[in-house]
Amino acid sequence: MAGAGQGLFISLEGIDGAGKSTQSRLLAAHLRALGRDVVETREPGGAVGAEDIRKLLVEGDPDRWSPETEILLFSAARRDHMERTITPALDRGAVVICDRFADSTRVYQGAARGDLRGLVDDIHARVIGVEPDLTLILDMDPSLALARGLARKSGEDRFEDMGLPFQEKLRAGFLDLARAFPERCVIIDAMQPPEDIARNIARVVEARL
Repeated sequence: MAGAGQGLFISLEGIDGAGKSTQSRLLAAHLRALGRDVVETREPGGAVGAEDIRKLLVEGDPDRWSPETEILLFSAARRDHMERTITPALDRGAVVICDRFADSTRVYQGAARGDLRGLVDDIHARVIGVEPDLTLILDMDPSLALARGLARKSGEDRFEDMGLPFQEKLRAGFLDLARAFPERCVIIDAMQPPEDIARNIARVVEARL
């Protein structure tokens, strides 16, 4: 993506409760200390319209939407996010740090929720057409991550409520994704203390910068 502008597009991926939001904040602070223009954002969300769609996706009953409907909602939110937040930031040379991107849809709806990867990739190619320059996959034990995610009591726990077997499918899906795209995906051991994880991430990102 960096070729479209002068920026760098970084996504953080992983199962619910793996620490993506914390590490996004720590990485942003680290890069700002190095003098970089940094935009922190998230999915679903990251723009006004996309945040409205987020509420539909992460709140409510686990059976609220079919996987196919989820794919369409995520894609609509992502398109708005790209147009209003990500592309303008990259065009001005910023580093964009995104808590989840299209890989989450590939794993959550494309694999763990049904055999719909072809549909996810087709819609992505038609309406998004962008991949991050670097994807950091935070990997940890699903049972520990699930306990952490539920303990937050954020009200945005629709996917956590699908249970441990679902989280185990997600972990396998993200590891498969890392193997399929080794040029942009780096697995990060998220079982370490947060400060150690942050140091490992900083080393990986600085090498790309």
